[in-house]
Amino acid sequence: MDVTDIKAFIPSKDYELSKSFYSEIGFDSEYVSDDLTLFQNGDCLFFLQRFYDEALASNFMLQICVSDINEAFRLCSESTLKQKFTSISQESWGKVFYLWGPSGELLHITQVGS
Repeated sequence: MDVTDIKAFIPSKDYELSKSFYSEIGFDSEYVSDDLTLFQNGDCLFFLQRFYDEALASNFMLQICVSDINEAFRLCSESTLKQKFTSISQESWGKVFYLWGPSGELLHITQVGS
């Protein structure tokens, strides 16, 4: 198998709210269908789906690697649609903060090697 790409499908409890959240934190959206939106930032893409399962959403995690964690933190802290977020912490491999989206999904915002 020669894998050329992988895209996650993020669940949404309120599809329109989730679309606004991801736009608010710096992703561009592209309509795919009434039930699916493609989000992109640089070369990184994922799908937001009009589908919700509480167990899936509350256990869904996505690592988002950034080049400037302080800028990402500033942008995400200004989000009015997030559920909650943590401060930046230093780990042995870099820096991270955690951001929960509107459906309970957990985003690990990381800067590796910092």
